[in-house]
Amino acid sequence: MRKIGIIMNGVTGRMGTNQHLGRSIAAIRKQGGLELRDKTVVMPEPVLVGRNALKLERLAKEWGIERWSTYLAACLADKENIIYFDAQSTLLRAESVKEAIKAGKHVYCEKPLAGTLEESLELARAAERAGVKNGVVQDKLFLPGILKLKQVIASGFLGRVLSVRGEFGYWVFEGPMPPAQRPSWNYRKEEGGGIILDMFPHWQYVLENLFGRVTAVSCIARTTIPDRVDEAGKTYTCTADDAAYATFELEGGAIAHINSSWATRVNRSELLELHVDGTAGSAVAGLRECKVQSRVTTPKAVWNPDTPNPIHFLDAWQTVPTTVAEENAFKIQWEMFLRHVLENAPFPHGFLEAAKGVQLAEAGRASWSERRWVEVPELSLR
Repeated sequence: MRKIGIIMNGVTGRMGTNQHLGRSIAAIRKQGGLELRDKTVVMPEPVLVGRNALKLERLAKEWGIERWSTYLAACLADKENIIYFDAQSTLLRAESVKEAIKAGKHVYCEKPLAGTLEESLELARAAERAGVKNGVVQDKLFLPGILKLKQVIASGFLGRVLSVRGEFGYWVFEGPMPPAQRPSWNYRKEEGGGIILDMFPHWQYVLENLFGRVTAVSCIARTTIPDRVDEAGKTYTCTADDAAYATFELEGGAIAHINSSWATRVNRSELLELHVDGTAGSAVAGLRECKVQSRVTTPKAVWNPDTPNPIHFLDAWQTVPTTVAEENAFKIQWEMFLRHVLENAPFPHGFLEAAKGVQLAEAGRASWSERRWVEVPELSLR
């Protein structure tokens, strides 16, 4: 068995603890490691890094991790650590990633890669110059519902895709009772918060990988809840957007519209729902499920508000069955990145792809502030 040192910075936060440590690295360790093509078994040996020693020590004990540290530089200097992972808040990430690249570590990051497109491209170019493998989390692509939708699209069931309509979000409580489900920095623009910067990178890679590259965006956003209560019980003023309503033009002619909100009450099956209409059929996908309706099973609706509707529209949809074992989306991508580093397996989710997400977020913000459509040109490192 081969041991692989992984620096995990920022895992005391919600996503870092739950998805990356608990459901990914700890899960890989629990299953006995990861078997490579040559039958070598690799075992991740994480070192938990952060600023709060008490939190790190408690987390390490909880998950059976031997190593933790508040000194990133010492961890980067250790040659046994070959991978650096970053789940810090957005504005803290870029500087640490730069240091990891300088130290020759392969780097895997939460999104967004950085707070600006310029900084994201700078990191992508630095990683390319250093020759280190790099990747960004694009977990939505590996959700069971999205994988089923991808299968439906590949089969040709939809025909030519005409439009995509997305609904994402839920009510985030203002505090103090019940306490908020999201950290307070999410609502401070000066700390890298805002739903556009948080969610548009997701929409960029989902739309591009399933339907086509985003070529233009029109967006309007709001700070709907002006004041919230932070983790210390203090009221603060929200300076970042918590709801965004955007229309995206896609290469090939399809239109996507996605509403993103932390101030909406859910009246749908899942927290994310994508409704896709095509010439031959339609699909509705969530985090876990996907339903379809073909042209020949589409009921003939007639608009008549004066009589009760005789059609039960939801009954005309079929559920796409689960045909493969379902695993946590973050764990799937972690295993992909480990294979990318250790056996040069393909990994199409590098820093340039991460920069595209930040580019779309910047375009969305520009559209909102300038009240106009904003073009999204193709991006390259050159």
